[in-house]
Amino acid sequence: MAKEKGPKGVMNQASLEFMKTYLNNASPTGFESRGQRIWLDYLRPFIDVHEVDYYGTVTGIINPGAPFRVVLEAHADEISWFVNYISPEGLLYVIRNGGSDQQIAPSKRVLIHTEKGVVKAVFGWPAIHTRMRSNDGKEPQPKVENIFLDCGARSKKEVDGLGIHVGCVVTFEEGFEELPYNHFVCRALDNRIGGVMIAEVARLLHERKDKLPFGLYLVNSVQEEVGLRGAEMIARRIRPHVALITDVTHDSTTPMINKNIEGETRCGKGPSITYGPAVHNILRDLIIRVARKQKIPYQLAAVSRSTGTDTDAFAYAGDGTPSALVSLPLRYMHTTVEMIQRDDVEATIQLLYHTLKALSPKTNFKYL
Repeated sequence: MAKEKGPKGVMNQASLEFMKTYLNNASPTGFESRGQRIWLDYLRPFIDVHEVDYYGTVTGIINPGAPFRVVLEAHADEISWFVNYISPEGLLYVIRNGGSDQQIAPSKRVLIHTEKGVVKAVFGWPAIHTRMRSNDGKEPQPKVENIFLDCGARSKKEVDGLGIHVGCVVTFEEGFEELPYNHFVCRALDNRIGGVMIAEVARLLHERKDKLPFGLYLVNSVQEEVGLRGAEMIARRIRPHVALITDVTHDSTTPMINKNIEGETRCGKGPSITYGPAVHNILRDLIIRVARKQKIPYQLAAVSRSTGTDTDAFAYAGDGTPSALVSLPLRYMHTTVEMIQRDDVEATIQLLYHTLKALSPKTNFKYL
């Protein structure tokens, strides 16, 4: 067997334990509070103050009151499902909460979150021997309207007895695992791994006693998966002068992805730095210069219109905010087996840290 790479970089044992705890916790869109508490508890020693807005976005602040404000942002929510209909037979039909993929749902174990606690269930699906075929011989495909949850109840009354009702949120059960060659696997690495990375940047700043010439706002936004809503709200509240956004991007070297359309990004080759209309050219070029100077591996990506991330919300807030996107390569997005490479996580933390060190309130972000 090939020799595996050993741990390296800036993450320590406490970092890894925080990461596992944070990733294993459920944090569905609109119900992020428990995950936000875990994140904030880890962040507290490294910041001066924190704020929580009405919808649950948490901001840890270093140098509050400084006139120049820089945001370092991730989003805290994960895709999930809502119970939408309870049949007389006790089966639960669902609708999406974010970009949940109905094709991966059959046979998955889930957690239904109720006021009484968590109820376990499964996405049922007929056995291969019994699936009804249409006249053209094709098998039925999973659709939002035909996938269903089975929690063991056999009547609506039994469902009610478990505390399950329309509106209960449902998350997949799969948690954090380590795979060979320093790979991490978990549901919802999109983008709670971003929350881990920006918290690690705060830890480095604190432990190395770095003094920044600006206020740093470490933002863990809610409701990104339903339209960047948390970022829209917090961008208007903070009114930052600069925003560095983290998210994940597709490893396009897996099967069934067209590189002609998606470009080429690969796990293990470093964070991806984005070109696109919402990305400020001067800020992006600063990040690239930092990567080169610090010998941090990086990749490049391009988007034709929006980035599809919280970058857009910050870039176009108010009078406009110079914003840039640094993305972590990820395999199998919006599945229960999202996969990343530890070296990329380490490199992204280093890139964000050194970019903050290179930023100055005197940086001229005007093109002309």
